[in-house]
This record gives sequence, structure tokens and C-alpha cells, in this order.
Amino acid sequence: MAATASFSPKLERPHLLRILGLTFGFAVGVGSMIGGGILRAPGAVMDQVPFPAIALGLWALAALHAMISANVIAEVMTAVPKSGGLFVPARAAFGRSGGLLIGWTDWLNQIAGIAALSIACGEFLALIVPALQGHQGATGAAISLALVLINLAGVREGSVVQIAGSGLKIMLLIGLAFAVFLMPSTAPAGAPPAEAIVRPLSLWGIVVAYQLMLGVMAGWPNPAYFSEEDTAPGRNIPRALFSSILAVSALYLLVNGALIYALPLEQLRASELPIALALGNIFGPLSIKIVAAAAIVIILTCNNANFMVGSRVLYGLAQEGLFPSAAKRVNSGGTPHVALILTAVFALLLTLTGKFELMFLIMGALGLLPLIVAEAAIFRLRKTSPDLPRPYRAFAYPWLPALALLIDVSLLILFIAADWKSGLSIIAAVAICIPIGWAMRNSSQSAQGGSFS
Repeated sequence: MAATASFSPKLERPHLLRILGLTFGFAVGVGSMIGGGILRAPGAVMDQVPFPAIALGLWALAALHAMISANVIAEVMTAVPKSGGLFVPARAAFGRSGGLLIGWTDWLNQIAGIAALSIACGEFLALIVPALQGHQGATGAAISLALVLINLAGVREGSVVQIAGSGLKIMLLIGLAFAVFLMPSTAPAGAPPAEAIVRPLSLWGIVVAYQLMLGVMAGWPNPAYFSEEDTAPGRNIPRALFSSILAVSALYLLVNGALIYALPLEQLRASELPIALALGNIFGPLSIKIVAAAAIVIILTCNNANFMVGSRVLYGLAQEGLFPSAAKRVNSGGTPHVALILTAVFALLLTLTGKFELMFLIMGALGLLPLIVAEAAIFRLRKTSPDLPRPYRAFAYPWLPALALLIDVSLLILFIAADWKSGLSIIAAVAICIPIGWAMRNSSQSAQGGSFS
């Protein structure tokens, strides 16, 4: 007994494994950004901004916007290379209250994203198997549960799925886009020019279209959520952020350009799945099932990334005493399994509602707030922690980071003005986190504090 007692303190508890690299970072960035939205959004965007040149310009602007913000996130997330995502620089710069608010908001955003994609997956599967109509929520939850089981096996298994799935969906999107380009135009002879049949361009139409684009591209910061598991975060995280944004932006411009080339404007504006419509002349009735099958692959890879990211947010909160300590447990495969299970339970309960639009609304409202606070953190940390190691230093500081912050604050105001329900979603998220913060402040776990040095 004495020997056992003297030996047990030397046993090392399972912990996060530092085994991820640039390939995974690129794959999780691509996988997070390319979801079902790219198959739905082109028509909705053109309905709001029915001028192809302006629509393509907005897609390019969204890519530039992401790059400007990534310039900031690359610095703050590598200066404090801990697991947990955007709440980490918020905690370092603004203390426990700021960290809890951003971490909780970010986690809610992740589970809403998982739910939205799971519901969409069920909808696409129902297009292939009509008997599943009316059961999209339950079907999507069942499919996503398989991803949870894979990630419970370990971080290696989850990363393999992410890398393979991201590579496959890049090839799928390129293949679909070139198939659309090869298809002859379906515009009827003698049709009036697009400019004669479109509605007037409006500021609010541009705002709504841009909000849709940001929703489609949401997830670009996700490579930085794995800083603590990356073999060389100071080098790999910035490269993964910038390379994945550039690759996905090129794909989005390719897909949108193909659809604008192939379809009459009015058809593109009215279609919920314009790629299926464009492929109709090649594959006939099978086109909808081909697109649905491709969409399922795309969505599953995106949701795999979301499960991995969501569990790291909750794990990071627990590490800092901002969530019950059970969530920081890690299994032998390197997965924070309790945090993953909690993320899955809440996300799949939302999935069972079957309300895709509601989940997408929550994502749009909550996505910008953590990013804004993380961007503000760069100015605070440069002032309060000038000696903090910074493997990557933001280009053109302070002007370019200030521009990123100004853009995102302005957009959040515009989005709330365009849809007041978005503001209610943010208020609800803040209200929910207040009792959690009060409980953790008064618990024994909060005494551990945590250090960012």
C-alpha cells in the first residue's frame, strides 16, 4: 500500500497532445468555412444585390475583410498560445469577466453552427431518400453523432477525418464549378438584359447580402483554436489562417462566377440550390441528388471542425476556472471528452428543433462579438504586456488592426439595425453567462485563477 501511495502522484494525467501541424490548420480553416452555405448563398446574395459585378465585388471584399482581421488574430492567438479560442486573448486583456463573456458567447455560436449544419445535412439527405422528409432534425442529429464518436476516439482520428474531408470537398467544389462552366447557358433567346429586370440596389440589400457572406465564411479563425496542440503555433497558425482564407475565397469566387455565367439572373435569384439548377441540363433529374450528396460531404467536414472547436472552447474555460472543472478532463486519445460530450448534447438538442433559420440567426448575431473583443485585445495587450512573446506581429500596427476593429463594430451595429432579433440574441447570451460567472466566482474552482504569462 505504501509503495502504491508513493507512486500514484507520479502518474501523469492525460492531456492535450501537441501533434497537430500546418496541414491540419489549413484543413480545419477550409473545413470550417466551406459548409452548406456556399450551395445556398449565391442565389440569396443575388436576390439582395442583383448586379453580378457588385455581388462578386462583395465576395472579394469579404475575403479582404477576413484577411485584415486575421492579421490581428494571428498576433493575439500566438502571443497567448493556449486552448480555448478567442476567449483566451479576451481573458488576458480584460480579465475573467471579459474571458467568460467571450468564451460563453463563442461556445453558443459553435453549438448553433453545429445545429444549423446538422439540420441542413438532414434536409439534403431527405432529397436523396424522400422517406426521411419531415425528420430532418432527427436525421441530422444521428449523422452528427457519428462525428462525436470519431472524435471521442482521439485527436488523431478527428484530424484525419478533417484533413481527408477538406481535401475531398475542395475537389468536389472545383468539379461542380467546372461542370457548370461547361454547361451551355440556359438564358432564353431574346431575353431582356439583366439590368432591365432587376430591382433597385439598396443599402440594406447590400448589408443583408454581406451578412450572408460573413455567415458563409464564418469559421476562418478556427485554426487558432488549436494553438496548444500545434507543434509550432507561432509559425503554423498565421500560415494556416491566411492560406485557408485565400483558398476558400478563390473557390467561392469560382463557384459564384460559374453560376452567374450559366444561369439567367432571375433563375439564380429565385433558386435555393442554384448549383443543382445549373447542373440540370447535364444530369437531368439526378442533379439535385448529386448536389445533395456533395453537400452532405461538405457539411460533415464542417461539423467535424465545429465539434473539435466547440470542445476546445469549453475545455479552455474550465482550465481558467470559468466553467466546472470536469470539462478540462482529457482522455487517452488527447480529446477533451467531457467538453466534447457537453457540446454535442446541447448542439444535438438544438438540432432536434429542425429550425435551420433560427440557428443561422443565432450564428449571425453571436459570430462578430467574440471577434470584436479579440481585436480590441491587441491594443490592450500591446500596452499592458509589451514584453509578451509575439512570434507574429500584426502588419501596419496600429492602423490596420484599428481598421479591422472599426469595420467589425460598424457591421455589428448595421446587422442589429437591419434585424433587431440579432441584438436580442446577444443580450440573451450575456444574460445566460451572468449566473455562470457568479457561480464560478463563488466556487472553489475559481480560486485557481490561471496565468497567461
